[in-house]
Amino acid sequence: MRRLIINADDFGLTPGVNRGIIQAHQRGIVTSATLMANGSAFETASEAARTESNLGVGCHVVLLDGKPVSPPASIPTLMEHGSLRRNLISFAMAAIAGRMAPEHIENEAIAQIRRLQSAGVVVTHIDTHKHSHIFPAVLRPLVRACQTCGIRKIRNPFLPSHLRSDGGGAQVWKRLAQLRLLNRFRGTFLQTVKKAGMLTTDGSVGVVATGSLSEAHFERILKALPEGAWEFVCHPGHNGDDLSAIPTRLRESREVELQILTSARSRELIRSENIKLISYRELT
Repeated sequence: MRRLIINADDFGLTPGVNRGIIQAHQRGIVTSATLMANGSAFETASEAARTESNLGVGCHVVLLDGKPVSPPASIPTLMEHGSLRRNLISFAMAAIAGRMAPEHIENEAIAQIRRLQSAGVVVTHIDTHKHSHIFPAVLRPLVRACQTCGIRKIRNPFLPSHLRSDGGGAQVWKRLAQLRLLNRFRGTFLQTVKKAGMLTTDGSVGVVATGSLSEAHFERILKALPEGAWEFVCHPGHNGDDLSAIPTRLRESREVELQILTSARSRELIRSENIKLISYRELT
């Protein structure tokens, strides 16, 4: 059986992103979302999380490219020029070189998860902004934060080993090459999660198409989906004035993804491919 979680990242980023994610759930095929504790539209997203009973909501832990929930002075190794590191390469180098204190990662993750729980959100799982837990130095303290907060499920950010990318242009191929290079951390990820008694999927799809997803590419992903439990990572939303103030490369692409995720064609593909849609609640 092929089971698929369709998870919308960046819940709470802006009001327009929130509206898009709710529409993609109510009118489309999104089954899950991950909420940013430091998002500018956190309150409306947490309210929606409480009322949309069929939407599984996890915590989108932000360790780079944003403001922390903890007092900055309490997590100095995560900070750079008054905010969390903005550059993914800088973050990766710091993680690999061991320049971020594990207790700072753990404490900030706990603060973000607790903010959701304090708002009445039943947190189904966690993932990270820009998949930062792909690095073992980030994953280990993040898992400890999950154990402290009673969270047992986590995104597997790694790609299926056989994944191909037909089309999508140079950007897709570049991301595919980067993620395949990082796949050397996959074994450590699986061992760490298993040792902690946590649950995860067989992997994630759609990651390389972030920012350039098309209907044709989405169809190829669904048709190539292997047996097992998988997660499709997406970023639907509305590209309004509220998003223009946010440092993100995902703008027009959010509207495109919203259209794909709410189309009758996508629902028919899910049916014809005999794919069962689930959320992290149903992941066993």
